[in-house]
Amino acid sequence: MDDYLEAFVREGEEHVTNLNNALLELESDPGNEEAMDAIFRTAHTLKGNFGAMGFEDASELAHAVEDLLDAMRQEELEVTGDRMDRIFEGVDEIEACLDEIEANGEVERDVSETVASVRAVLDEAGDEPAGAGEDATDESETTPDADPFAIVDAETVESVDRRVFHVHVDMSDSQMKGVDGMLVLEAAEAEFDLLGADPSLEAINDGEYDDGFDLVVASDIADVAATVHSFPKLDDATVTELTDAAADAVAANDQSDDATDEPAAATEEPAAEASDENESESAVASTDTEIQSVRVDVDQLDELHGLVEQLVTTRIKLRRGMEGSDRQVDDELDELDKISGSLQDTVMDMRLVPMKKIVGKFPRLVRDLAREQGKDIEFVVEGDDVELDRTILTEISDPLMHLLRNAVDHGIEPPEEREANAKDPEGTVTLSAERNRDQVVIEVRDDGGGIDRERVREKAVEKEILPRSEAEELTDAEVEDLVFHPGFSTNDEVTDISGRGVGMDVVRDTVTRLDGSVSVSSIPGEGTTFTMTLPVTVAIVKVLFVESGGEEYGIPIKTVDEISRMKPVKAVDGEEVITYDETVYPLVRLGDALNVPGETREDDGMLVRIRDTERQVAVHCDDVRGQEEVVVKPFEGILSGIPGLSGAAVLGEGDVVTILDVSTL
Repeated sequence: MDDYLEAFVREGEEHVTNLNNALLELESDPGNEEAMDAIFRTAHTLKGNFGAMGFEDASELAHAVEDLLDAMRQEELEVTGDRMDRIFEGVDEIEACLDEIEANGEVERDVSETVASVRAVLDEAGDEPAGAGEDATDESETTPDADPFAIVDAETVESVDRRVFHVHVDMSDSQMKGVDGMLVLEAAEAEFDLLGADPSLEAINDGEYDDGFDLVVASDIADVAATVHSFPKLDDATVTELTDAAADAVAANDQSDDATDEPAAATEEPAAEASDENESESAVASTDTEIQSVRVDVDQLDELHGLVEQLVTTRIKLRRGMEGSDRQVDDELDELDKISGSLQDTVMDMRLVPMKKIVGKFPRLVRDLAREQGKDIEFVVEGDDVELDRTILTEISDPLMHLLRNAVDHGIEPPEEREANAKDPEGTVTLSAERNRDQVVIEVRDDGGGIDRERVREKAVEKEILPRSEAEELTDAEVEDLVFHPGFSTNDEVTDISGRGVGMDVVRDTVTRLDGSVSVSSIPGEGTTFTMTLPVTVAIVKVLFVESGGEEYGIPIKTVDEISRMKPVKAVDGEEVITYDETVYPLVRLGDALNVPGETREDDGMLVRIRDTERQVAVHCDDVRGQEEVVVKPFEGILSGIPGLSGAAVLGEGDVVTILDVSTL
């Protein structure tokens, strides 16, 4: 896909997301004129963009959606759920067209059925579109008499050393107003010096005008009218010279100024300032907005990120290779640390993307699922400006989608059930995100009936996940945690909603793989909350290097609570334990856990106590060698499922060290 086509697709995707969300606003508040205007502009832009890129079928589809929206905007059609379904159907088809363009460079699907479905809404409503056309015609007959000096003031016109003309362009028969308007503007700018336009050039290029627009141009061409009529796409045009009229207007203003007393004279200076300002900043040239941001190709950003990873790895190799060298080398290495650290921080910041990039599609998801299930649900989003690493954001999109499906399917009760329980028939599902130092906490909350713990216990026994005796001993939190067990579901039937996509076990696996965690808490009758805790960035982490049986391993430093020499070992129920301040910690001997081939120290060595929040355990190793930032490459494929191992990092001399996953060790 070439750059222009890719930019077109990306822009189209943003328009579709904005269109979906604005339509949801309109559906919840049919009188929201701001939402209606935004919807109409977006649909119109999509239509124009498809047409400009040569995708005529998709343009026709967008046109049908635009016509239906226009009828609603003109209050010729009432906004109803069924009509919104037809519009959403059209928007989904537009999105599918964009997907095909991205994949194949063209639209291969037949959109005629969807176009007919959307237009059928207009047909069912009678002759309203014809009425709309009549209104537009009536309006067009009253609008051409625009004041050219409201576009460019008389003083500016008089100061131009060429003849100045007012051109009214009639575009009433245009089917692609944005494209046709752009072509007329291009012809006008090629032939004349364009001094001003009404509406603005941007609005004309977007097709945001009624039946025509007005231009003020300067030219020495003998027959300006004939030149204008040669422009493509316009239906008609009227041309009026302004040179003499401008002189008369300025003279009239001067007489008016002379006839006034001091207070009026005092206004001359501001008027002159305004004139100067207009001369230097005409309507055409007022484009002095500083560019605040630029788009960076994702592949280039990934390549830069890869280079930073290599730089960090090289720094580690260099420092290890130069250990014990002179002070000057150490100083140079310290300087390299600062530079590579700053570069690393900058690149990591560049990779941060706001949550709204993936959250934008969720309101439509919740709306469609709620209608499908006959539920009334308000979807609330909080903190969608919180930023996360692009990779993390991409990875959690499907898990979040699954949690939202769960909230609608399992969480929120039907309206009649909620009313019977003295609750508002409209349920609420909330997606919130909050930055907490170097982590982001994401919650999916519903105010539904909560998790039925007894039912979860029964299902766990029925599915032979654990025996009944153990199920009855579980705490409330342990029961709720069973929802993350592979294959677990309290639904007797797999529906399109609950049986589709990833399961809760995959949600946990995905979050864990991203070095995060997910938990659930529920209050019967009041609702359920799923909480994800994720790192803001990935890949480069600080680890503690330990040795066992001659092998070196890395433990993420954030999971380490305490390092000490080997303590006396006790036995409880046949298992080795270590005591810290009267608290018992199971002992994990690294050599045994990983089946290390070399000889390990049994009663000597070091202990690494893991934070209780990760796992209440003490890890025995032969030695602790220090800590360092490393680039961690997660294991993929068959290596990704090995308990106790999460990835690998490259150290000095090209040595590869395995990074441990202490939660599964």
